[in-house]
Amino acid sequence: MRPTTASPCITTKRVGETRDFYIRHFGARATFDCGWFVSLDLGAGLSLQFMEPQGEQPSCNTAGLTYNFCVEDVDGEHRLMTAAGLVPVMPIEDHPWGDRGFAVQDPNGVVLYVYANREPSAEFRQFYAPQAIDDR
Repeated sequence: MRPTTASPCITTKRVGETRDFYIRHFGARATFDCGWFVSLDLGAGLSLQFMEPQGEQPSCNTAGLTYNFCVEDVDGEHRLMTAAGLVPVMPIEDHPWGDRGFAVQDPNGVVLYVYANREPSAEFRQFYAPQAIDDR
């Protein structure tokens, strides 16, 4: 199987708050919103969905889930998010594996890692597939 898109969906009782969070802080646009299910477009073929539990459907546990968002200006995004009142759960810093990033959480506790690519250290460069660094 070779999917052409991937669209994660989080089951949550906080659909409205989650929708508003991604619209405000990530520039998402709602493409479908029936109250209990919301589909958000983040541009460039990226999307997220959120839905309230339905009937006997169990609520999914998001513990351990992290969404990674690569951006052009990670320092600018950090300034915007902290100015908007978000408190990073991981401070902004350079990482030897080849990025500079920070993390916040959405209303469901999902960790959102926001980063920009950087040159990896020699220690980590060896772990990249050939030409993968050039493709970043």
